[in-house]
Amino acid sequence: MNDVHATPRVVFANFLSDLAVDLGESEALAHWAQQAPRKIWTLRPGDVLVTPLPLSEAFMAYACALLRMPPASVTVLDVPPAGAVPLAQAVREAELTERVRALAAAPGTVLLPTALDASAIGFAREIGVTVHPFPTVDAAGAALEVTMLLNTKAGFRDVAGQLGMRLPAGDVCRRAETPATVSGLLEKYPRVVVKPDRSAGGHGLRFVGREDRWWADEPLAAVGGAEGLWVVEECLDVAASVSIQLENTAEGTRAVFHGAMRTVQGSFTGYLSPLPPQWAHLVDELEEWGTKLGGHLAQYGYAGPFSLDALVTEDGRLYASESNIRRTATTTPHAMVTRLTAASGPAHPTWALGKGRARHRFGLPEALERLAAHRLAFDPAHGAGVVLYADEPADGHSWRYAVIAPHAARLTELEDRLPGALGFVSV
Repeated sequence: MNDVHATPRVVFANFLSDLAVDLGESEALAHWAQQAPRKIWTLRPGDVLVTPLPLSEAFMAYACALLRMPPASVTVLDVPPAGAVPLAQAVREAELTERVRALAAAPGTVLLPTALDASAIGFAREIGVTVHPFPTVDAAGAALEVTMLLNTKAGFRDVAGQLGMRLPAGDVCRRAETPATVSGLLEKYPRVVVKPDRSAGGHGLRFVGREDRWWADEPLAAVGGAEGLWVVEECLDVAASVSIQLENTAEGTRAVFHGAMRTVQGSFTGYLSPLPPQWAHLVDELEEWGTKLGGHLAQYGYAGPFSLDALVTEDGRLYASESNIRRTATTTPHAMVTRLTAASGPAHPTWALGKGRARHRFGLPEALERLAAHRLAFDPAHGAGVVLYADEPADGHSWRYAVIAPHAARLTELEDRLPGALGFVSV
């Protein structure tokens, strides 16, 4: 999804949102908010970024140089932390609302939130702009109910079943009913996965086998309260986790990109796009399901980006697992790849996201020097190389990166050389 439009935008990095995780889950929300600085890759001259985390000067200069725009041509507004509250509330508490309103005064300015939630919609109304891509604030508000529902595991299971998607066997239950539901499903299947109804990035997932009697003595993650919903599903014999990203526009639903997720115990650690050859035959079914989901969303007024995640079993069958009705962890990197390769790169580049832990602590300038010395730095002339797309890590060790290449073999070669350049250690 290349977020380049003809009107000025306030890019609203509202990762502190109740759309996917309860606001009480401060640790999960803080982890999710670490993505905020990378929104720089979606900006173009005249745009404003409202972020709960500051961008380092080095990262700002680096990103703007690759995007070929002067840093002074965009505005980055850092909002001081205010605890686990929505970004709009943090803006108010920092007395920055009038500043944002002034920055959004140009005719046609729109708000581009990461998550379409009630707080962002109210903030758009407050500063006098619409929410992209909806024609009015009221239209965005009308889509909120379906957006909230399909960012839940239980809501997705219900709708996906109605739309004819293949789902893992499972049940939805309240927190207190979870032990009995787990026990019942373990009579049929050797392992199950227990998911909180509202979570992102694998937060709160638990895998339980028939031999695991300890799990009932350990409390579930504090998600959803005493009456919160949980989904218990058969733990499939999974060969891959895949996703397709789509967008609802005035012309209908269109597929934007697809890929394979890199995960550890259900948690997202990276991505590879497009789907590798062994899973390419699944694209048609993924797109069919995604288009059906897009049609359902459109019936209830939703416009904009969304994704469908699925599991591939060892026998090659596809099972739908969840939907994300928001900008996801891959939306911004895809926009970055599209922009960086638009001039001279391949029409359909291969790209991957990953992370590594450096043995020694160092900052972004040294990391970039290391990439250049090993001839790995992204080269705009050839549309290939490594981009450190997520700013300098706070600990100086945990680096996130994107590798872009014209084809899979070149991408593998670049990524294989990266640990040597940045001194990554095996974990």
